[in-house]
Amino acid sequence: MGKIIVIGAGAAGMMAAIAAAEKGNEVCLFEKNEKPGKKIYITGKGRCNVTNAADRETFFQNVCTNEKFLYSAFSGFDNQAVMELFEKAGCPLKTERGERVFPVSDHASDVIAALQRQMKKRGVDIRLNQRVQEILTNQDRFAGVRLADQETAEGDACIVCTGGMSYPATGSTGDGYRFAEATGHRVVECRPSLVPLCAKEEWCRELMGLSLKNVAVTLKVNGKEKYSGFGEMLFTHFGVSGPLVLSASSYYNKEEKRAELFIDLKPALTLEQLDRRLLRDFEENKNKQFKNALAGLFPGKLIPVMVRLSGISPEQKVHEITRQDRRAFAELIKGLSLTITGTRGFSEAIVTKGGVSVKDINPSTMESKRIKGLYFAGEVLDLDGLTGGFNLQIAWSTGHLAGSRACAGC
Repeated sequence: MGKIIVIGAGAAGMMAAIAAAEKGNEVCLFEKNEKPGKKIYITGKGRCNVTNAADRETFFQNVCTNEKFLYSAFSGFDNQAVMELFEKAGCPLKTERGERVFPVSDHASDVIAALQRQMKKRGVDIRLNQRVQEILTNQDRFAGVRLADQETAEGDACIVCTGGMSYPATGSTGDGYRFAEATGHRVVECRPSLVPLCAKEEWCRELMGLSLKNVAVTLKVNGKEKYSGFGEMLFTHFGVSGPLVLSASSYYNKEEKRAELFIDLKPALTLEQLDRRLLRDFEENKNKQFKNALAGLFPGKLIPVMVRLSGISPEQKVHEITRQDRRAFAELIKGLSLTITGTRGFSEAIVTKGGVSVKDINPSTMESKRIKGLYFAGEVLDLDGLTGGFNLQIAWSTGHLAGSRACAGC
């Protein structure tokens, strides 16, 4: 048994501390904020999507980067184990649409309280308002940490759980990347992920605040499909957001030349079925102007935009619309396109894409291949998944593995 230092009291850090203490180690957890779990408080709009109850195969389909690296960590502490831990810790859970798991109370604070109870029970020494400035090594072995006040703390092992760069107001300011680079590790370029997308088209601004449900979106980069999904999205003053768009952003890279997002407003209908639907609607409204015959098809806010994009005169009588124009309108409805110009910044991103290269980390232990006794877990690593509880599960699994294996040879 030995003394283990954990840096960062987020999801991965608290889980690492619990797992390390469970093995009988003396654990000291340093957190630069005034309270633990600051980012957990705001996840899932304050409800905290703890994990996803999907089966193993589905889970890994929702991991975007380096999923094979996660196999050991997930096998050792999977979503079922996470749910069991929280239930036993006095935080009952419920499963909602999309297999997303939340606390029954809908309060993220209950998730944090459960973790705090587990740490207290195991004697974890939690030091708040303590910022780690530097990781100290001795001949390629971890030796201790230096704090911002220049005090040093020695230890046998250290687990870096500092998070990424998303939501920097919660303390995720890239400290872990600095620690990694200073100790000789490679860091894959970081960029915002699960983040709203910016669009070139000005008409998005007109639709600001409009939420669409039961639509399908497809992201194409240089003409090649990168992502497609079904669900909800939202128009904003800069482009688009909402669950579908956040997931699509995981597959977007600003360096790539041409990115387009196609919105299918009527995914339940084929093009032929939609054309027949339009024909029926036009028959029923044959003496109306085009702009006044679309109330059954779209939300009111969307009608003027769709009319303009169709190229059909707003005043044209419906019975005068040609078959060719009607077919083109159906195609527009099935593939409303946006030119993607970039993403919003880290302050609006749910997670960070990129991070400490997994090539420098042993996937069976989370220990560095370069510095003995130094471990990395959670968002600081080059791992990320889609929305729905997958990123928190990555944090729980990697944190638990690092905590379980740290100091195994002390």
